Amino acid sequence: MLLEVGLVVLAYFMVFFIMGTILKNNSIVDQAWGLGFVLIAIYSLVRLQNFGIVSLITVLLVSLWGGRLFYHIMRRNFGKPEDFRYANWREEWGKFVVIRAFFQVYLLQGALMLSIAYPIVLIHEKLDQSFNGLTFIGVIVWGIGYFFEVVGDAQLRAFKKDPGNKGKLMTTGLWQYTRHPNYFGEATMWWGIFILALSTGVTWYSIFSPIIITLLLLFVSGVPMLEKAMEGRTGFKAYAQRTNKFFPWFPRG
Repeated sequence: MLLEVGLVVLAYFMVFFIMGTILKNNSIVDQAWGLGFVLIAIYSLVRLQNFGIVSLITVLLVSLWGGRLFYHIMRRNFGKPEDFRYANWREEWGKFVVIRAFFQVYLLQGALMLSIAYPIVLIHEKLDQSFNGLTFIGVIVWGIGYFFEVVGDAQLRAFKKDPGNKGKLMTTGLWQYTRHPNYFGEATMWWGIFILALSTGVTWYSIFSPIIITLLLLFVSGVPMLEKAMEGRTGFKAYAQRTNKFFPWFPRG
């Protein structure tokens, strides 16, 4: 089943690759991220014909997260030039930008997506499902993550709308407890999905899914890039000293 889902993901990212190449805007791949997980969840559910309680809950939760993320990024990027990360790579890669973008942007994201989404497929493969204590815990953990991502994004969006905040750091709301509430939220949701998988009898090795997304956000594509962009702003040093980077906690000092 994983190979079949992998082919679906490959075809999915090929569509976005063609669009990004035509538009000369590879940041379109960011919109593919959330929606791709929804595709995997629904496709594997229908393909395996498993409409057990945990499978349905998983599809609902993944669809809520992925659909919202797709809309959030699409609205944020609509009508804007290529994101600075992809623009820098375009300049760096020169005449090899198309082939390198295919492998290092689209294909890589597809592979990561397939790895992170694997517990979803495993859940759908478990025919004997029931709502139990672990299912409840998984939903609660997912809900905490969803709260941090949705509320964190909303607070930041409202903050940026105020012209008086231009160039300033967001340090209130959830952002006073963690410098990256949305990234913390995304990682936490996948820990919730992992717990849902455990509740169906899926073995512990599926833990590589939440570990991968947590490490990616902490050390590769999320926190490091945003921290670098924030470092030059007034007050960042003081903000960093009193506020946890990732895991929420009360401000220090």
